[in-house]
Amino acid sequence: MIWLQKRLRLPAVRRGFHLITDLLTAELPELEQIKVGTAHFFIQHTSASLSINENADPTVRHDFEEFFNRTAPENAPYFHHNSEGPDDMPAHLKAAMLGTSVTIPITNGQLALGTWQGVYLGEHRNHGGRRWVVATLMGQQ
Repeated sequence: MIWLQKRLRLPAVRRGFHLITDLLTAELPELEQIKVGTAHFFIQHTSASLSINENADPTVRHDFEEFFNRTAPENAPYFHHNSEGPDDMPAHLKAAMLGTSVTIPITNGQLALGTWQGVYLGEHRNHGGRRWVVATLMGQQ
């Protein structure tokens, strides 16, 4: 049985939804050693999220951003938490809706994502900066 945990540093990206599947797997060469197992990814932030969705058509990521900006708008008069800027409270709400982690099966050394699936980083701040993700791999060789 293999257990591995690494803290991965993601590059700073602009606000929006970004495919990070390749970034994650590039930092985890140990993934190839696991025949059957699980990969768990957890983002250590309250204003960014992780999710799994469409990895082929970039308009899906654009539409995600549009939807969540309308669902949790900046400068809403009912928000009290605004000391860190108008994008802060909406960012917390978006992260709460989408979640902070994803768990993916590992099959024969690869993430067992579907044909059109990828891991999204939801960057919900205008200037979120670099983000940390804790990756935990567990499985059989």
